[in-house]
Amino acid sequence: MSPFVLAASAEMLFTDLPLTERVRRLDAAGLEVEIWDWTTKDLPALAATGARFGSMTGYVRGGLVDPGAADELLRTAERSLAAAEVLGCPRLNVHGTGLDARGLPVVPHEVVTAADLLAAARTLERLAVLGERHGRVFTLENLNRAVDHPGVPFARAEETLALVAAVDSPHLRLNLDLYHAQVGEGNLVELCLAALPHVGEIQVADVPGRCEPGTGEIHYPRVAAALAGAGYSGVVALEGWAAGDPATALERFREAFTPAVPDGAPGAAA
Repeated sequence: MSPFVLAASAEMLFTDLPLTERVRRLDAAGLEVEIWDWTTKDLPALAATGARFGSMTGYVRGGLVDPGAADELLRTAERSLAAAEVLGCPRLNVHGTGLDARGLPVVPHEVVTAADLLAAARTLERLAVLGERHGRVFTLENLNRAVDHPGVPFARAEETLALVAAVDSPHLRLNLDLYHAQVGEGNLVELCLAALPHVGEIQVADVPGRCEPGTGEIHYPRVAAALAGAGYSGVVALEGWAAGDPATALERFREAFTPAVPDGAPGAAA
């Protein structure tokens, strides 16, 4: 049995099926379900599946820096909280700025200044207060600029981690996406161990290709062993495509994150 709470994205698996059927498949596999833009979904129909929804997009428009964009992010986060109530979803995910349908920033922001970081932290403080008021957790996700999201601000995990740590609220946590981190930074085990005090969930996919563990260069069983050895028992979510059969992809994901902690692993008992 995995020591983690396992989840998977209904947006990226069983894509030949209607969304409600994808959700049922993931739920039947014993996984939490994650979705993206809730505004395009039939929320009552999804709720009627009885699935456990773990994460969804927590805003519709806006960004962290510009005052007008920050106000819009907060306004649409209020709407997202109401949607999360329908699904019983505990975590709502946000990014450094709004993304279009291709994952590109609505307003590109190539250079992040110290003033930008301060403004973003203030926006996230407001978001954390909103989360506390509604009993939900917002998660800030790191992305990558090189392949998927060019021009996105606060993309690197070191930036998102610094922002979450600065706010220091249980209602604002880090969504540590290891696919994006490998593309942009690498050194995943040390990154995980440094980030764990601020992590709300961890998302995974292999590089290149963004498919399930075992299809690329990341040795996810080693990452899983380090996480388990450090005492992490939270959510690990597959946010990746299936290289072939989706059911096989889920099996490979589950196998990679059902580790034994080897002697001498970081975080293992001495």
